[in-house]
Amino acid sequence: MDGSSYYIPAVAMTAALMVKAPALSRSWRDPLLRSVCTLMALAGLVFFFAAPPTIGEVNDVIGITNVSAPLVYCLLSAFSAACLVLIVNWRGGPPESTRRVSRRWIIGYSVVIVALVVLFVLGDAPVERLVDFDTYYANEPFVREMIVLYLVALTVSGVGMSVMCGRWALQVQGWLRAGLLIIVAGYLFNIAYLTTKFTAVIARWNGANLDYLSSDAAPVLASTGVQISAIGFCFPLACQRVGDTWSTWSTYRRLGPLWHELKPLSPHAAHGVRMSWWSPAELQVTQRESDIHDGMLSLYPYFDTAVRASAYDAALAAGSDPAQAQAEADAAMVTAAVRARAADPDGRVIDSAEAAANAPASAHSAAASPFRSTEGPRDLVRMSIALRQSPVVAAARGQYATRSESDFHERTN
Repeated sequence: MDGSSYYIPAVAMTAALMVKAPALSRSWRDPLLRSVCTLMALAGLVFFFAAPPTIGEVNDVIGITNVSAPLVYCLLSAFSAACLVLIVNWRGGPPESTRRVSRRWIIGYSVVIVALVVLFVLGDAPVERLVDFDTYYANEPFVREMIVLYLVALTVSGVGMSVMCGRWALQVQGWLRAGLLIIVAGYLFNIAYLTTKFTAVIARWNGANLDYLSSDAAPVLASTGVQISAIGFCFPLACQRVGDTWSTWSTYRRLGPLWHELKPLSPHAAHGVRMSWWSPAELQVTQRESDIHDGMLSLYPYFDTAVRASAYDAALAAGSDPAQAQAEADAAMVTAAVRARAADPDGRVIDSAEAAANAPASAHSAAASPFRSTEGPRDLVRMSIALRQSPVVAAARGQYATRSESDFHERTN
């Protein structure tokens, strides 16, 4: 009766809504974002106004006995519509079809809300009931119809959500499917909540008293169902964000061999202001890619297409597919160019803009790949992995070392 079990979720929903508010202000036209924010706002209002202390306070402030009952029923109906609209927008499809279905749900539940208010006005509920309104007035004309109407509206929503989420779950995989199945599990508790409510009301119609089902069991089932459904809504998004972050950091780590190979050639990598370790993963990857591109640009004069062509043929002969062979060939040419640059007595680390401006046309054509894969631009991650693991790249590195040693002996003799 102290309302803590209602107020805590209400505060949580309000906090979540405040976090989403900036995004909503920037993207008000996004129907999915609007649906999410509307759902959170209505969920918070339902929890707040359904708390027994709030029920009593609202009745006193407005001055109408039990006016909180239709207020809570209307909020529950609006929340049900918001859930259905969210699923429709979340699933997507042709925009016009999505808007049409959403409009139908909104209009339908708007009619229910108006009917709830009219039935309450026509009925008579003089005795204030904070927790057992449904069963106490189960036989009161018009109030009885109001109670049945809101329960039916919630049942339609619960069954509709279960069916839509269940069907959608059969068509998708991964985190989204898991989230949809969690939502279905939550709505099974919702259906159990409605079953206990209907059972208690029907018992009153038949002269029996099962009020404890409505007053004690139903709220527990409803609270459990809402919390499980909330987890289901959040689960796919949270897992997707974790997965994206993991994938980004994995890319950063896999770029490591290529970055370390080219780091001495990038003046920014050697002397620039580095990002802190807590910087966003996307920025860390962007910085590492920028260092790699700067290093490769400074290698233009040293790229040898003969090395790449030989490595490409060797990779294909070893069983690599064309895309992988392309990455191995590029990596072989890069590692040979790095060593050629180091062996050049006149070589120096130059700025990437200077390299681009001064590199001759032949150097730029040497940097361009003669083997165009269907994947588009050169895959830096593949190159980096090949740099560490490919025997073709290791052989090219060894051949260049042998050739450099032979050239040294010739010069000294």
